[in-house]
Amino acid sequence: MGDRKRMNIEGDRLSSLPDDLIHKILSFVSIKSAVETSVLSPRWRYIWTSMPYLNFSTNDFPRMLYKFSTFVEHVLSGRDNQIKVSSVDLTFIGTVRQKFVTRIMKYAFSHNVQQLNITCLSAKMLDTTRFHSRSLKHFTLTGSSHKLTCRSPTTWKMQALATLNLYCVTLHDANTDKCVGFFSTYANLKDLTIKNCKMEGGLDGFNICHAGLTSLTLEDGPEDVNVNVDTPQLKNLNIKQWRRIHLISTPNLSSLHYKYLSYN
Repeated sequence: MGDRKRMNIEGDRLSSLPDDLIHKILSFVSIKSAVETSVLSPRWRYIWTSMPYLNFSTNDFPRMLYKFSTFVEHVLSGRDNQIKVSSVDLTFIGTVRQKFVTRIMKYAFSHNVQQLNITCLSAKMLDTTRFHSRSLKHFTLTGSSHKLTCRSPTTWKMQALATLNLYCVTLHDANTDKCVGFFSTYANLKDLTIKNCKMEGGLDGFNICHAGLTSLTLEDGPEDVNVNVDTPQLKNLNIKQWRRIHLISTPNLSSLHYKYLSYN
């Protein structure tokens, strides 16, 4: 009896927390788990509808992608449209229709999302030319076996972007002008991380050229492409297992960490 009473008290304490704190707690679980809390009590019934953090993953619906699609539609249609979306985390395993992915992206961008994490652990199914947002500040894109290719960086309209992380994707830069690199169009970019990415560049290699970039991390780079780094405001440069650095122009560099282990 005592244990049951103590559990009720603890439950009441959690329910008495303000919505924003409950939202923060629920941000560490998937949106599916957040929606499931609606059965706990009347207090929790609509908590999920004002969640500013949306974590969608096909892992929550193994071998039932049609249920995943239905669930996402339920969340987007039932959510309070007056509430901005702070962050979106998308994880896809298996074949998901591009139209469905675009639906989620448009919703996030129309609600002023500031942080977006996309993980595609299957064949290419993401149209990377559709990244158009004035509010997005932090973007992480993770692929699998370099199947996901970013071919047209100039079509990424992300004026506020400050942090960009690219993992295991293919970056194709057809521009032969060294002063116009893959990332030069993102005026507010400060922090760039490229890890285990395949790079396709022009005759002189792949160019990382940016006037305002202050932090750059290059890890597990390709063996067959030269990389030219021209970043006059760069303060911090981290290079790990990246052999083909052809040219580095960083006059204001204050911190350099370099590590390369040869296994030959």
